[in-house]
Amino acid sequence: MARVNQNFKKLPGGYLFPEIGRRVRAFSAQNPPMPLIRLGIGDVTLPLAPAVVEAMVKASREMGVKETFRGYCEETCCAYDFLRFAIRDDYQARGVDIADDEIFVSDGAKSDCGSIGDIFSVDNVVAVCDPVYPVYVDTNAMAGRAGDFDGERWTELVYLPCTAENGFFPELPLGKAPDLIYICSPNNPTGAAATYEQLKVWVDYANAHGSVILFDSAYEAFIREEGVPHSIFEVEGAKTCAIEFRSFSKSAGFTGNRCAYTVIPKVLERDGVSLRDLWNRRQGSKFNGVPYVIQRAAEAALSPQGKAQTKAAIDYYLKNAQVIRDGLSAAGLTVYGGVNAPYLWVKTPNNTPSWDFFDVLLKRACVVTTPGAGFGPSGEGYVRVTAFGDADATREAVQRMISVL
Repeated sequence: MARVNQNFKKLPGGYLFPEIGRRVRAFSAQNPPMPLIRLGIGDVTLPLAPAVVEAMVKASREMGVKETFRGYCEETCCAYDFLRFAIRDDYQARGVDIADDEIFVSDGAKSDCGSIGDIFSVDNVVAVCDPVYPVYVDTNAMAGRAGDFDGERWTELVYLPCTAENGFFPELPLGKAPDLIYICSPNNPTGAAATYEQLKVWVDYANAHGSVILFDSAYEAFIREEGVPHSIFEVEGAKTCAIEFRSFSKSAGFTGNRCAYTVIPKVLERDGVSLRDLWNRRQGSKFNGVPYVIQRAAEAALSPQGKAQTKAAIDYYLKNAQVIRDGLSAAGLTVYGGVNAPYLWVKTPNNTPSWDFFDVLLKRACVVTTPGAGFGPSGEGYVRVTAFGDADATREAVQRMISVL
């Protein structure tokens, strides 16, 4: 008889966002008094940039002509040269020397953040920031690295609290060093962005202990302040200890198109083996590449015209973030984030539990947020609010939220 992966049976309930969807659907069926405004899941709402659309149309037409039709992508790293070169040049424009064959294009940073565990032993000890994007935790639980869930946390994971007291950036753990360390900056869910000095501490630590930093920089395009690195490879020593994940989902509005990339320097080795080569082998076996049309669209997003157009969209979302931050702060709530990130981390009033405040905002204000407890133990007492909505709807949502405080 076939046997199932017993680790899946340890997972508590469902994934966070489907659970939010279930609650929202149940409430919607009760005929709410106002239309719902969704500021929960971080999905973009603005259309694709014109340069991106033009590239997609042109590439689609190429697929209808025998001479320019494309089948399987058999180029390096399951990606066409033109996109890898564009990504390489984008790094080099920031003074980061990345080779094109260190870049692996994929269908999403979420996929890569979870799948990267395939190249590491199940015996590795994993550290996660707390609160944390659930994918880091759930995929390691599925692989058997997390131990058992005790109702609040996983017994074998190393939790790195990120609280108001430490500026929502983790301190080095005490005791035995973890083998794999997930860091996200700008952070989802707190909106905090790490400085060079903060990242250098972790880079030095990882190099000293042989750890590998799994660095999720999916929101780097939202960074506006000086002194905040867009890539961990801006930090000296990072190439020998870090893997970086990036995405076009939020930087270019590709949530429905699916395109991202992972960078693994060739000098990064563990157990005498190149991690770049292991990932290349994994991708070659399990992945056939992102569609040609989408890769052309991503290339266009990195063109001068595309960058200008996508920046305008990001500025739009950051303006929404400012509206949320200013409005809720003026109403007496404590609000973090929203400066270098599209997320705002809002302290619940009177220490109200996260899910309870989520329900208040949903049922009384008809505004959908995300309960902080869904991101880990240190997320309790907060809700995450996204800035990806329509500008008018965002302003109305702020007024509705204020009205129920």
